[in-house]
Amino acid sequence: MKHQQIRTQTAEGLSRRALLLSSAAALGCGRRKATGFRGLCFVANQASRSIAVVDLTRFRLRKQIPLDAAPAAILADPAQPKVYVLAPEAGTVFEIDAAALRVTRRARAANTAVEMRFAPQGGALWILSRDPAGLVELPLDSLRPRARIATPPPDSFDLCETGRAAVACAASRTVSIAALPGGPLHAIACADEPSLVRFRKDGRQLMVASRAARSLAIYDCATGGAVVRLPLPIEPRHFAVNSDGGQVFLTGDGMDAVVVVYPYETEVGETFLAGHAPAGMAITDTPGYLMIANPEANTVTVLDFENRGKLVAAVQVGQEPGAIVLTPARRGQDQYALVLNRKSGDLAVIRVNTLANSDPLRRYQPRPVFNLIPIGEGPVSAAVVAFT
Repeated sequence: MKHQQIRTQTAEGLSRRALLLSSAAALGCGRRKATGFRGLCFVANQASRSIAVVDLTRFRLRKQIPLDAAPAAILADPAQPKVYVLAPEAGTVFEIDAAALRVTRRARAANTAVEMRFAPQGGALWILSRDPAGLVELPLDSLRPRARIATPPPDSFDLCETGRAAVACAASRTVSIAALPGGPLHAIACADEPSLVRFRKDGRQLMVASRAARSLAIYDCATGGAVVRLPLPIEPRHFAVNSDGGQVFLTGDGMDAVVVVYPYETEVGETFLAGHAPAGMAITDTPGYLMIANPEANTVTVLDFENRGKLVAAVQVGQEPGAIVLTPARRGQDQYALVLNRKSGDLAVIRVNTLANSDPLRRYQPRPVFNLIPIGEGPVSAAVVAFT
């Protein structure tokens, strides 16, 4: 009886994290031992107003950097070991030194902001500002606002390598296109209320998604003329584009599926089942996997998009997974998918090269995560800084 009580108490005491890790270790038997990634992951914790720094070599939390405003987006500088954090409600950008692990500079770009992107040629950030409405250039050398482009009240924007910006304005049903850094604004009147915009990879056409109309319209950037309007079975909320720009993936309310669009053919290609209520996505190049967060099911669905959307795995992660960030693919190092679990406040680490399974009896079984790291309240965005 005593031994039975001890076994019962032990089973009850096992945490969900311990179960996940023990399962991962069991399934890892016989495989090549995992190697860490030489770098850091910086995570924007919106609810706790902090940046969590995760050591990807040892997969553990290294530091929490407090902020005085709630972060919502974070980008890693491709040219130097720094990250930039946007706090939209404060209209503020924070610069964090990835070596010193501290805030080194900050700049007020607007009263309130929406999102940010790096300038196509580098050397600056562009901030989409809601108050005042428009785009603000923030050079990285001075971190002081320079060029400003006024627009109607904005909802989303994108930049292309040819040096243009596109801003979606739902209230006015327009998409504004401007040459950077301060060229004249050209407004395109949209048939449907625009929600999201993305340039085609070559910058010649612009894709405009409408949640209200469940559609994707494609416009010619030079003339502003409509090329095609594609009806969708979903309300598009999330975009993902593969590396060559030939396939665009959309998820949103209305269907448990991902819609594949071929922008160069200007047509909807296929629709794949993608788990329950699919949301944020990430794409690996080799192999060609589409990883999709399912916040309501606490899983990540993995599809082989080069093999007609074949289901590769369903990975059980933390509670309410959102953003998925990939470590760069590097020779001799494992590649990892880092999943931000907003409700449980942790980072699920998935080892990409263990997703494929040659055993047909286990192919569709839920897979455990490689690691689960507590990071803070309400993680919403992340960026990886790789060490040379």
